[in-house]
Amino acid sequence: MIRVEGLTKFYGTVPGIQDISFNVSKGEILGFLGPNGAGKSTTMRILTGYMPATSGKVTVADHDVSRSPLEVQKLLGYLPENNPLYPEMTVRDYLDYVASLKGVRRADRKGAIDRVVDDCGLEQVAARVIGHLSKGYRQRVGLAQALVNDPPVLILDEPTSGLDPAQIIEIRNLIRGLKGSRTIILSTHILPEVNLVCDRVVIIHHGRLAAEGALDTLASDVQKDEIVRVSAIGSADSVRSRLSAVEGVQSVNAQEDGPGGEVRFDVHAERGREIRPALAAAVSDAGAQLTELHQARLTLEDLFVKIIGGEHGDGNEGNNE
Repeated sequence: MIRVEGLTKFYGTVPGIQDISFNVSKGEILGFLGPNGAGKSTTMRILTGYMPATSGKVTVADHDVSRSPLEVQKLLGYLPENNPLYPEMTVRDYLDYVASLKGVRRADRKGAIDRVVDDCGLEQVAARVIGHLSKGYRQRVGLAQALVNDPPVLILDEPTSGLDPAQIIEIRNLIRGLKGSRTIILSTHILPEVNLVCDRVVIIHHGRLAAEGALDTLASDVQKDEIVRVSAIGSADSVRSRLSAVEGVQSVNAQEDGPGGEVRFDVHAERGREIRPALAAAVSDAGAQLTELHQARLTLEDLFVKIIGGEHGDGNEGNNE
């Protein structure tokens, strides 16, 4: 549905993005990640035809964005980070105005507005002035304007930015409900959102592609060993000694001890080796009581930090974002 090939954008002599390439399949939700200044918003503005690229190509449903921007924009719903609302208008009047701009026929507008008001949970505020709404409801209105022309593609730039936890859950559930029926690119700094709603991720850093793929695949590529978390009640030295002696164990790292004499360890072992039964036996041999034993997986936060090397931005936030 979306194909990005060698996308590059310079601001004068300063590179915003360089040689970015990725695809998004029909019905897929792609998480678009990167630290501040990485070039996420620059990429999304080019995808929507808002900004020209210096070089490279973007196609949406076989339409070239640079050659047929209006055709592409008919296929898109776009919610930028700065929500494009008119605070003096009522919700319905604003959605009617946006529908007219997007070419929705007059005879079809009421039905289109009723649909997005219902889908986005705006029934109780549809007649209210936008400027009087909470930020959570304003974000719902922003999502409704992106959906009012029933587009097959949605591009959402930080749709939950600045919301409280309850509002984040509401907007996240709205986006998750669109899964399968739309092709969605979701840019966000809230990494749990990506775990919950996205099929794949693209991570960019310093304007370049740093990683792309399904979360499980990326985690497997980055994690070079097996990590097992072990907790037990007993002598820390004895448990550590027994765990270290298990065949295939490379290192045993102590974690902060828990209450009641509980000791905790991260056991690193050779990739692909199943050592949990042997670790459980080792704890028993140490005369300790096993309280927890589980395979540790990289969280998306761990994965993100490993891929970008723990760096944050590059001093070009004003240009790249």
